[in-house]
Amino acid sequence: MRDDGGRREEPTSYGLQPPVPAAREPLDRNAGAAGAGRLVGGRYRLLERLGSGGMGTVWRARDEVVDRDVAIKEPSVPDHFSAAERHTAYQRMQREARAAARIDHPSVVAIHDVVTEGDRPWIVMELVRGKSLAELLDEGTLPPREAARIGQAVLGALTAAHEAGVLHRDVKPGNVMVGRHDRVVLTDFGIAQMEGEQKLTETGSFVGSPEYIAPERVLGRRPGPESDLWSLGVLLYQAVEGVSPFRRQTTPSTLQAILLAELPPPQHCAELTAVVGGLLRKEPENRLTAQAALPMLREAANPPARQQAPAPPAPGAPRSASLGRRLLRPVPLGALTAVVVALVVALALLPGGDDVRDGWKRYEEYRMRVTVAAPADWTITTADDTDSPDGAYLATRYTSPKGDMSLLVDKKEKTTETAVATAQRWKQEYETATPPTGGAAAVASVRPTTEQGRDAALMTLTYSKEGEGTPRRLSKTLVVVNSRQERLTVNVDVPAGKSAEATADDLLATARAHYRIGDL
Repeated sequence: MRDDGGRREEPTSYGLQPPVPAAREPLDRNAGAAGAGRLVGGRYRLLERLGSGGMGTVWRARDEVVDRDVAIKEPSVPDHFSAAERHTAYQRMQREARAAARIDHPSVVAIHDVVTEGDRPWIVMELVRGKSLAELLDEGTLPPREAARIGQAVLGALTAAHEAGVLHRDVKPGNVMVGRHDRVVLTDFGIAQMEGEQKLTETGSFVGSPEYIAPERVLGRRPGPESDLWSLGVLLYQAVEGVSPFRRQTTPSTLQAILLAELPPPQHCAELTAVVGGLLRKEPENRLTAQAALPMLREAANPPARQQAPAPPAPGAPRSASLGRRLLRPVPLGALTAVVVALVVALALLPGGDDVRDGWKRYEEYRMRVTVAAPADWTITTADDTDSPDGAYLATRYTSPKGDMSLLVDKKEKTTETAVATAQRWKQEYETATPPTGGAAAVASVRPTTEQGRDAALMTLTYSKEGEGTPRRLSKTLVVVNSRQERLTVNVDVPAGKSAEATADDLLATARAHYRIGDL
């Protein structure tokens, strides 16, 4: 059971706050007479407070029936909660007990009892003595081997939970206890979700700690076991690198980083590089599975023993001969393979790679399953419409610092036209549309082309923008239709002028050089 009460920089749906040392704390503010010395459930004597937060207080207590120390969580909710919200909070605590009790694993805290006192459920569980991983990380980063050992235990707990139909949904350092005898325990199943159980959180509410939430959950998609594995990847990265990879100044900027930002290249992960990169793939279906991650963590926690150094030369033996034997000693094939694999993985994780033009950056638009390059200093905005009966529309726009140029990538589902037919229809619509006041009619041309071996179209358009008077714009759009009948486009838009054609061609060519479609 955790005893840190949560960290201020890792907000949860409960709004937990760092605990005050028990000796200096007043008695429980929400429970009236509930304090040290009170007997709960006729057998559990409260001894000292271990931590408290917005939704509960954790006590160390003595089970006077079997004479052992236990941890007991007392529910406490804000005074402004309505009766319905209070009922939901108590239901959530009961669900935590049911969720944890369904899981049989040494790295999941054991639930002993649930006691009802004053219509409130008190959860009695084993007392895990030790520190939370968050507290350990406050003291410094972990070596990759120790992080892998902790990650292996957490993965085991998650696997057992998922097999029992339970998603944790708040895997983070504050919810991992590192106890005595090298035991690692995953705690706080308070916001866990069980298969077939009614959701206790209101629609639109935010559940979990923002910087550890998986991209699909940010987008409101139904989470699965892969979502917990993403959180484990963030935890491992933070444990070794000392920083959370997607944490930003605000919650909205953190969520945007989770969706759009590339993983900062790990500097200290060593043997963990491959498993961290695999767990932090944006698309859940491309993420490492628990079955694939387990042997990788096991090997990182217990790397093969290094070969012993060669024995010193025998007395009288020429030093040069000994050195020659050492230099010419064959390298084991397994070691060479591991080095090559590590190098390939490290290169694959670099954001963009050496082939990206200076000042540009490669972006993985995982929502659309495409990759594209754009100038690194351009701002990024997204515009998604997933509720249209005609098929979802997803778009990301990159805009220059001056706001006068843009690069757009988008995807539209359920298209019924070829790429050329789509471009020709757009051409006709633009050219027959009434021009804005003071502006000239649009002029467009369409040229068939190919993209990654598939038929495509390139539309060039000169037009006047509404509200801008006579200034003209030049737009070039690549149109592709994939095998799933989804229309994908890459569009560049620049001010018309003497160098507009060259500027637009250069932008589009550089973007296309790194444009990759996942579902051709």
